[in-house]
Amino acid sequence: MSTDMKFTMTINGESVAGTDRFGVENPAYGEVFAEAPNCSREELDVAIASARTALPGWKKTPIAKRKEIMQAIAGTIAQHGEELARLLTREQGKPFEQAMGDVLGAAHWFVETAKMDIPEVVSQDDDERYAVTRYEPIGVVAAIVPWNFPMILAAFKLAPALLAGNTVVLKPAPTTPLTTLRLGELIKDLLPPGVLNVVSGDDRLGPWLTGHSGIDKISFTGSTQTGRKVMEGASKELKKVTLELGGNDAAIVMPDVNVEAVAQQLFWAAFQNTGQICIATKRMYVHKDIYEPLKKALVEYAKTVKVGDGSQQGTQIGPIQNKAQYQRVLDLIQDAKDKGYTFLVGGDASDAPGYFVPVTILDNPPEDARIVQEEQFGPVLPLMSFDNVDEVIGRANDTIYGLGASVWSADIAKAQEIADQLQTGTVWINETQHLSPHAVFGGAKQSGIGGEGGEHGLLEFCQPKTTFIRRNAVVG
Repeated sequence: MSTDMKFTMTINGESVAGTDRFGVENPAYGEVFAEAPNCSREELDVAIASARTALPGWKKTPIAKRKEIMQAIAGTIAQHGEELARLLTREQGKPFEQAMGDVLGAAHWFVETAKMDIPEVVSQDDDERYAVTRYEPIGVVAAIVPWNFPMILAAFKLAPALLAGNTVVLKPAPTTPLTTLRLGELIKDLLPPGVLNVVSGDDRLGPWLTGHSGIDKISFTGSTQTGRKVMEGASKELKKVTLELGGNDAAIVMPDVNVEAVAQQLFWAAFQNTGQICIATKRMYVHKDIYEPLKKALVEYAKTVKVGDGSQQGTQIGPIQNKAQYQRVLDLIQDAKDKGYTFLVGGDASDAPGYFVPVTILDNPPEDARIVQEEQFGPVLPLMSFDNVDEVIGRANDTIYGLGASVWSADIAKAQEIADQLQTGTVWINETQHLSPHAVFGGAKQSGIGGEGGEHGLLEFCQPKTTFIRRNAVVG
């Protein structure tokens, strides 16, 4: 185990090495290359207590000052962008250019969120009564970030939580803690002590954090299965929750598209970040009139894409991020083999070191196949044909998930008509995966509760308080 890379937690404005540590792997090689602190219960108690102590002062800090600090955080992230991106590639696996996108996306999220204001709503203002609703911070926020986009998904939570006047305990995933820990080290002096605490740990830390009586709000991004456990734990004290969970996003490709023009876009809709995106295309429904030519174009392009170590120039798809997910993807592939489904490309595990799965595309598996019904979160895509729009809308909606979907058509009005019938929080027309700090993003059905982004996402970190003032009342 190489331990030359030292990382610390940030607790109450101080760097804390921790009393215990755990190894972090580079998924391109399956080898430990660094250590991270394994937060103890006592250290977590201190972090939450410091957030509680810092809350009154941060809440009273003028919002203009909070915005100024957020802009400074963005500048620091951008200034250290290359360092953070190279570290992110080593622990997460994604190609360096994509890691830079994750890092600079986080900076962008802070900049744009800092342009927002917390609304004040006057609902009555007449001779009888004045009524105003203001939005106050909820308190201490537990922000729990997954391993697929550690930086930008941290910003999704930190930026609105801090703008609203909350204090935060941020926990990265145990397989990708390093970039987040480094972020804490870089920005700790920009914030009053205790306003942002960054803690890392193994699988025991999440339940400790979400179940802690000092936490008022949980913002969690991760699997639906874990989200259910978070919600169950939060129910004991009725903690506020925002849950951005799994997806099984469908793409519906209409017969009027130009196959050559959309093939690469559709490929990356499914395989960007090695398919490890909650809003990646997980099922692709292609009209029968273009099914064969689009299938051929996707397979031909797939054969040109370089899979490998994300730190190597020219790599377009990196490894699966961790061994558990790697085994899950291989299990889905094996199930498809056992059922006799047709593989157009891929299907065999790589013999290279690390957690590599080649780009894999299946040809028309049945609707009840596991690879269709489950979220694969890896570089495996089922292609399926359709010939009736109402039927394909029904197939797309026949899932417990409702995160996102996309419709591809030269006829925008027709595409909008289809989009209106899809049971998801977001629908893209002729693109996918675009998110904005100024638009809400959240899931329907079992893809989540609440939303992130926009005024809606900002208010997820606020407690509304309405004051009624009776005018001309005789009270003395």
